[in-house]
Amino acid sequence: MRYTIGCDFGGGASKATLLREDGVIAATATCEYPTSYPKPGWAEQDPDDSLRAFVQNVRELLSHVDPSDVVCVALDGATHTAVLLDEHDRVIRPAIYWTDRRSVREAEELKSRTDLDLRKRTYNAPSALWTLPQLMWLKSHEPENFAKIRRVLSMKDYVRYRLTGDYVTDEIEAMGFLLLDARTNTWDAELCALCGLSPAMMPKIVPPTEVLSQISSEMCTLTGLSPDTKVIAGSTDTVMEVYASGAIAVGQATVKLATAGRICPITDRAYVDPLLVTYRHVVPGLWYPGTATKSCAASYRWFRDTFGQSLDYPALDELAAQVSAGCEGMFFHPYLQGEITPYLDDSLRASFTGVTSRHGYAHFTRAVLEGVGYSMKSSLSVLRGLGMDIRQASVIGGGAKSALWRQILADMLGIPLQKNVCDDSSFGSAMLAGVASGVFHSFSESVDVCVRPAFTVEPDAANVKLYEDRFPDYLRIHDALAPIYNSYVY
Repeated sequence: MRYTIGCDFGGGASKATLLREDGVIAATATCEYPTSYPKPGWAEQDPDDSLRAFVQNVRELLSHVDPSDVVCVALDGATHTAVLLDEHDRVIRPAIYWTDRRSVREAEELKSRTDLDLRKRTYNAPSALWTLPQLMWLKSHEPENFAKIRRVLSMKDYVRYRLTGDYVTDEIEAMGFLLLDARTNTWDAELCALCGLSPAMMPKIVPPTEVLSQISSEMCTLTGLSPDTKVIAGSTDTVMEVYASGAIAVGQATVKLATAGRICPITDRAYVDPLLVTYRHVVPGLWYPGTATKSCAASYRWFRDTFGQSLDYPALDELAAQVSAGCEGMFFHPYLQGEITPYLDDSLRASFTGVTSRHGYAHFTRAVLEGVGYSMKSSLSVLRGLGMDIRQASVIGGGAKSALWRQILADMLGIPLQKNVCDDSSFGSAMLAGVASGVFHSFSESVDVCVRPAFTVEPDAANVKLYEDRFPDYLRIHDALAPIYNSYVY
């Protein structure tokens, strides 16, 4: 029996999946690590936490199988999280996580530079989540650290660099730096120069299925992997989830409930729009232009950690389910770190509104789930306004484990949501490793063998109407509060 391993690096944990050639998951392993918030609006991670998590997860997986039977490994991770290395390949400082908003002013500066024509070059609009403005901030505020930079990698690329020594990134991840000319798929010298770098400091761009160098003897010892196990470039967490859901054809779509919330239709061309985040698909010739609700499951985690009274998510769901749809007039706007779609506004802040003495803890809990739903309803409106007619989708991400939240999303969006047996990004990376190593002969075969539908969540007609009626109020609250948040000085 042949096996592959996929390993994901997320906002709070790394998950690895051991996949059999018949599409059955043989084992999984998870290792948590922190995201630190040293100042309001900041978010950072220690890259070596991800490396340690990888080693721990792989060792756990290999306790279930002969290492010589593992034919290929693929890694994925959150985009826009740059790891900076010095001349000795040492990590210079914690990686700025993509939800960090310290580079708002730099992003605004880039927006004002009409001569750069950024959207035409990169297919995306600048905001604080991209690497380019983050590097501009570092150059201005941490010149000593910036002067040390010799290499720039993403988080998953850094772990893989320690594994094989290859200084590369994949062509999908490369778009997340906002330093790539997406038309030619090459590093843009002018954009690199804006933050004091050169294309020579950036990694080589390769396809996600590119087979790289042999695992080093040191890492074989640390992880237990065989030196004969192949390692491929891998890609981003979102594209791996899209792939793992089986969305590999035009007309399909995913609804993601993870740290961020995304709705991603599959298209045969790039959609260049300031309210979308546009990336290539792992299947050549396809794209997944998508919306982005910046604090999706991150909002629920924040609520749990801040007000959770030691309750876990199932207990919180049980409380929220006791409250009727609409939360008796309460709203939550999930702008903990600003918002992307549909506002592209880093100054926005989260809020509970419509609160009365009748509302209790359960109302606040449900309001968080509904508030994210309203934000994603806004996102769906943007996609439909661009001509993308989404009538059903696969629901993915950690938040999709919640039956209540799945139903709220189906009711908010007014479309059926299919849930698969497994659809996380580490599963997608294990599938990709199978395609790259010949375990599967094509992307289509990998989906046919591995992706198994579990059930479909149908929208409740009464709740669809209720949320549709309340949606204009949700939008008006944003419109009323946005000028206040825009006037803040941080």
